[in-house]
Amino acid sequence: MGRLFWKFFLSILLAQVAATIGIGGTIWLRDQARQRNTEPTLDLGPPAVIMLDAAAATLRHGGVDALRDLAANARRMRLYVLDDQGHELLGRTVPAKLRGEVERNLEAGTQSHAVAHLSAPDGRRYLAFASRMPGPRPGSDGRMPGFAQGGMAAGAGGAAAPASANAGFDPARGPGAGPGGPGGGWSWFGLPPEFGRHVGRSLPIAAAMLASFLFAALLAWYFSRPIRALRGAFEAAAAGDLAPKFGKPTMAVAGDELAELGHDFDRMSAQLRTLMEGQRRLLHDVSHELRSPLARLQAAIGLAHQQPDKIQASLERIERESVRMDRLVGELLTLSRLEAASTLPTTEPVDLVEMVDQIADDARFEAGAHIDVDAPEPVTVRGAPDLLWSAVENIVRNAVKHGGAGGMVEVALHPEPGLVHIEVLDRGPGIAEEHLGEIFEPFFRSNPTQNNVDGHGLGLAIAKRVIETHGGRIAAANRNGGGLRVTITLPREG
Repeated sequence: MGRLFWKFFLSILLAQVAATIGIGGTIWLRDQARQRNTEPTLDLGPPAVIMLDAAAATLRHGGVDALRDLAANARRMRLYVLDDQGHELLGRTVPAKLRGEVERNLEAGTQSHAVAHLSAPDGRRYLAFASRMPGPRPGSDGRMPGFAQGGMAAGAGGAAAPASANAGFDPARGPGAGPGGPGGGWSWFGLPPEFGRHVGRSLPIAAAMLASFLFAALLAWYFSRPIRALRGAFEAAAAGDLAPKFGKPTMAVAGDELAELGHDFDRMSAQLRTLMEGQRRLLHDVSHELRSPLARLQAAIGLAHQQPDKIQASLERIERESVRMDRLVGELLTLSRLEAASTLPTTEPVDLVEMVDQIADDARFEAGAHIDVDAPEPVTVRGAPDLLWSAVENIVRNAVKHGGAGGMVEVALHPEPGLVHIEVLDRGPGIAEEHLGEIFEPFFRSNPTQNNVDGHGLGLAIAKRVIETHGGRIAAANRNGGGLRVTITLPREG
């Protein structure tokens, strides 16, 4: 496991431990408050009403002794019975708070629910009510430990509580030591009841800590595993391996952010692989293009040495090859600057119709081609004039060169709101459909076997970079009946 795993693990674990301690501390404080508040209060619930009904029936059919036994052995609550002089039947002291609640209940006239008047067979009258204790729960004998330990304070004229009042309480073992009390079950293993009470308090905290540990480990593993996979992918990429690494769901649950990060890495590596392959192909093509003129230069020099009388022809050959090499290097430098530049040089409004007319005139003069220009209205774009001229001229000259017999070429401008389309059409052989997407790549030739020493396959690539730098687009398609259509789209000014 790496350092990142332990950082995740400890952070999540500490957060969950803090939450556990906070919740446990709240519960502990609540229990402490309940234990401190052990003063009984008047019970107004249905169980108290049932207890009072049972006390009335017991007194009526069993007498005072039976009622005393019922009060002494009550398990779920305390049953208090007062005679007509206010003395409790078992001699217990009625807390002042509880006595005040009984008096308020009698004054409110609701004694039929919480307080009952009982009549003995001998005609004596008693007042009965039940109380609940909000502190620790009763032990197995149904009475609060405070009552059992404190005994019964004899009231004025009251009788002592019977021995059954303390039944089920062992002072040596403490409250709740019976089979049902907390910690009582541990006595079967020879362990003190205090051990059971401590275990009962610490077991939830231990379980929460264990759950926190497991969940923290799971979450740390979940987050650190894809990051380790990404680290391995970066190391492989640094070593030159740019193959996809996350095509399969190896990182995380498919569809989450970590999986998307892996797919983004795959896209990045694919783009890098494409760029590197393009650079290698460009280097190969440049080497190939330079080898031919260099070979001809060497041949011309050798011929000059062997045949001094033909040195003039050799010098002319050397000059032509030097011009071709200079043109190739210039085009490569132009392409490199366009690919590296993020912004255009100084721009200005360019009259597109005038520029196209001048390019067509130059092509007619140099190549003797027949070029028709169709421009229905003046069109102005904003850009670098030299770059735009180079782009359009490359496309027109390419059409003249490959336009078939007679060099019939059409140039049409189609302005529309915000855009202008320039179409250059020829009647040459066209391009195979599978190569239409490649003609704007450097050094592409539709017919590699064609003896074409005047071109290097860089004109259309330069035109594409120029148009894209100006915020436009360029596309090529075959014409019906033969020929190629190259369409340039540029943003129109004004």
